[in-house]
Amino acid sequence: MPGTAGARAAPPAPSAPRASKASMRAASETSVRSGERALAPPPRTAGTDAPVVEIVIPVLNEERALGGGVRTLHAYLREWFPWTWRITVVDNGSTDRTPEVGRALAAELPGVELRRLDVRGKGAAVKAAWRESDATVVAYMDVDLSTDLGALLPLVAPLVSGHSDLAIGTRLGRGARIRRGLRREAVSRCYNGLLRVGFGARFTDAACGFKAARADVAGRLTACVGDDDWFFDTEMLLLAEFNGLRVHEVAVDWVEDVDSRVRVGRTAAHNLRGLLRTARAMARGEAGLGLPERPEPRPAHPDAVLGRPTGRPGMLVGFAAAGLLATVVHTAGYLLLRGAWAPVPANLGGLLLSTVAGTEANRRWTFPRRGGRRAFVHSRAALLAALNWALTSVAVAGAAALRPGRIGEACVLLAVSSCLVTLRFSALDRWVFARRG
Repeated sequence: MPGTAGARAAPPAPSAPRASKASMRAASETSVRSGERALAPPPRTAGTDAPVVEIVIPVLNEERALGGGVRTLHAYLREWFPWTWRITVVDNGSTDRTPEVGRALAAELPGVELRRLDVRGKGAAVKAAWRESDATVVAYMDVDLSTDLGALLPLVAPLVSGHSDLAIGTRLGRGARIRRGLRREAVSRCYNGLLRVGFGARFTDAACGFKAARADVAGRLTACVGDDDWFFDTEMLLLAEFNGLRVHEVAVDWVEDVDSRVRVGRTAAHNLRGLLRTARAMARGEAGLGLPERPEPRPAHPDAVLGRPTGRPGMLVGFAAAGLLATVVHTAGYLLLRGAWAPVPANLGGLLLSTVAGTEANRRWTFPRRGGRRAFVHSRAALLAALNWALTSVAVAGAAALRPGRIGEACVLLAVSSCLVTLRFSALDRWVFARRG
């Protein structure tokens, strides 16, 4: 294993009962019917040495928490988990007795292994273990078990079935119950709000240390994740949504352990730098994973009567919201510039502002992951804006000749822009954000 030292301390010997071949075959057939990606392998069947689920626990100087955390998880898996499993403790650079504790646990408990990693960072530990895993589903959790283990089965079940690509625990979603200090609560909510505003993220909790992924997806995804530290979670989720992967969320019960290695201030600064780097990669078209798109939904009933497909209903809502934003920016920009400029150049200035705002809004809300690189999308949108400018300039120039006042000119501009909505939607759908490939 590149970047690691030492061999695995114990051979895998999962203690959970193996699922029957019939149940695993049924799960695989359900995955195909639900539109599973062609590259996804079926869940592993009985008779193989590889576990269905591998749970990674990254540790750094955790001699106090490691023994209790692993024993508690091991007991839970033996008692309640329906699939074969493995626990892998990844120590990346501990200077206390963590390695000794890990080796003792691996020798004592069947199905527990220890790996040593020379590179520090939680992200580095998880990526190294996930990439070399022979399991069908890979997961990780924090050693302090802040997340209640009752959420583990609903976390991995959609991945074993093939329904979802990633699964995350959320402390901010509906139904979650948490106990933590005000400072961490405020930082968490502000950070996740920034992700929703800045990236259009649909997941609710990026940093919860309780995540899982299908191994075939995790390999490609982690290869594109550049961060080896605490931003690993966020970058992985942003790339997953950017590439159209299905992310399943599970509301969790979570209790803060104040003996944490997280330094909130330093981690926040590191994450902000990571957000800028990720946004730059997305803008340059460097964030693609090369995964095939998920097939369109198909009816399960063989005699279903289907209506004419109308596309994603949310497209109209997204377009309406983006159009409203662009119209407000256009009109406000025109009024602002009209005090110093003539009607036609003032209209051009307002239109340039609205084009950038509207294109970005449509890229996130109406046509996600379509159109190619951001530079190409904006160049096509600029040509469309030129036509819009010509038509609206004729309108405002004619209105100015009648001298209705600036508010009157703005009303004419608003009316003409509204009339161009249908034409603009068609042009965006078929040209600016056309599907590529």
